[in-house]
Amino acid sequence: QVQLVESGGGLVQPGGSLRLSCTASGMRFSIFTMSWYRQAPGKQRELVAVITSDGNTNYADSVKGRFTISRDNAKKTVNLQMNSLKPEDTAVYYCFAEFLRVNYWGQGTQVTVSS
Repeated sequence: QVQLVESGGGLVQPGGSLRLSCTASGMRFSIFTMSWYRQAPGKQRELVAVITSDGNTNYADSVKGRFTISRDNAKKTVNLQMNSLKPEDTAVYYCFAEFLRVNYWGQGTQVTVSS
């Protein structure tokens, strides 16, 4: 049974940092493209960052220069380092795994940026 479990969310002040982690089980993690999505209240889910099996990365314009995605295949983990957080980064953040037509979602972790 495949599971993606996110952790690291919470409440942080504007300008602060958080590190999200997603740990996978029951899957051949290294072959999957891993992504982070987020969904704010009343908005559509949007792609935040992607890292391929080869380690290539891509980011939404809104987070470039502030967020960094990384992966550790040995630990079956993908991380999202979030710096210089803004109130508009407030959302539920989801981990997503994709390989060809197979994909999996995590349950999400709440990130709230507020003073």
